[in-house]
Amino acid sequence: MRRFQALIEANKSGKNSGIYAICSAHPWVLEASIRYAKQENTLLLIEATANQVNQFGGYTGMRPADFIAKVEEMADELGFDKQLLIFGGDHLGPVCWTSENSQAAMAKACDLVAEYVKAGFKKIHLDASMPCADDPEVLSDYIVANRAALLCQTAEEAAIAAFGRSDIVYVIGTEVPPPGGADEQIDSLQPTSQVAAQETLACHRELFANKGLTDAWQRVVAMVVQPGVEFDNTQVFDYKPHEASALKDFIRTVDRIAFEAHSTDYQTAGAYQSLVADHFAILKVGPELTFALREGLFALHHIEKQLLPMHSQFIEVVDEVMLAEPTSWQRFYHGKPQQLRFLRQFSFSDRIRYYWHQEAVQKALATMLENLAQQTLSLPLISQYFPELYQQVRRGEIERDAKALVIAKIQRVVARYSNACFAMEKAS
Repeated sequence: MRRFQALIEANKSGKNSGIYAICSAHPWVLEASIRYAKQENTLLLIEATANQVNQFGGYTGMRPADFIAKVEEMADELGFDKQLLIFGGDHLGPVCWTSENSQAAMAKACDLVAEYVKAGFKKIHLDASMPCADDPEVLSDYIVANRAALLCQTAEEAAIAAFGRSDIVYVIGTEVPPPGGADEQIDSLQPTSQVAAQETLACHRELFANKGLTDAWQRVVAMVVQPGVEFDNTQVFDYKPHEASALKDFIRTVDRIAFEAHSTDYQTAGAYQSLVADHFAILKVGPELTFALREGLFALHHIEKQLLPMHSQFIEVVDEVMLAEPTSWQRFYHGKPQQLRFLRQFSFSDRIRYYWHQEAVQKALATMLENLAQQTLSLPLISQYFPELYQQVRRGEIERDAKALVIAKIQRVVARYSNACFAMEKAS
């Protein structure tokens, strides 16, 4: 973790240094990210969220050790140095069990954190900000910090029991709105106030000290605030450095700790550079990666339809599955049937990402890829449906292969983050 901490320290000293976090469990996203990090010879931070991966399997069906084994196996297959891999746990807390009372939810959250640590996750975001069934609607800073300290204590004990020592680094705080993009359309967005950031930091510091976590506090590397970036179904709120100037001034007075920015998906390259310069040293990305995946897969289906009269009906199958099992999108999308269909397929919040593992979707994808493997992906069709990759295909930098085209689309997202975070390393 020393190299990771060095990036944060360099950022706090005023250098354009940071790290991005890949928040996705999709195999093609992970492969694209690993291939890009190998090409650039940079650290790669991959994070799992509490609802994706937990002690009960999460929506991926994976427990923490399963997730690490899967990623490390992929790294070995792709020839990536596993010493450059860092695993993080995102929003670890009672988020999956908020329908239960706080005592039961926090007991499961402690089990969750312990299992992440024992599996080998080294960067832990302690997030106890969400109210449980017996809580008030909004939790006080004291309650949130006290629960975060309890989670940290659990993590420290798990690390010492498993490895004889703890080198876990921690992130505190949370962002508003919730993880993964806003629940619905938002009209305006304000960065976290300097006062709120100060109170969050002070409260966590006090509660950590009360639980004897002085050593662990020295390994708190970042706090999550809202920098004024967000996206909903159809719009993106761009980073405006002047609106976050008070946050930047505040964090410069805090030793060792930088900011972590969530929901940074869909920002411009310039915005990422400004975020890193303003001490948002850790940038999280997830939905935009699977949005790029979805764009690529839909583009392949359009090519398939041009080439074959009998095709996989991939897009139609995906929508049928989403309609049959609406739980993962229904409370996020609102409107008439035509609008709902549009949002299911094209929303920035990308709730479609919860359906790629479904058996019917996987079968349709396999059929589409098999159909395309038997055809020549002609340059005119690549120009039409993958125009941003056309010149690279012409130069022989990308194969005329269906999966290769989608991987390249995902890597274009990763590149914007990498160029902002590792500019100094790449220049040296």
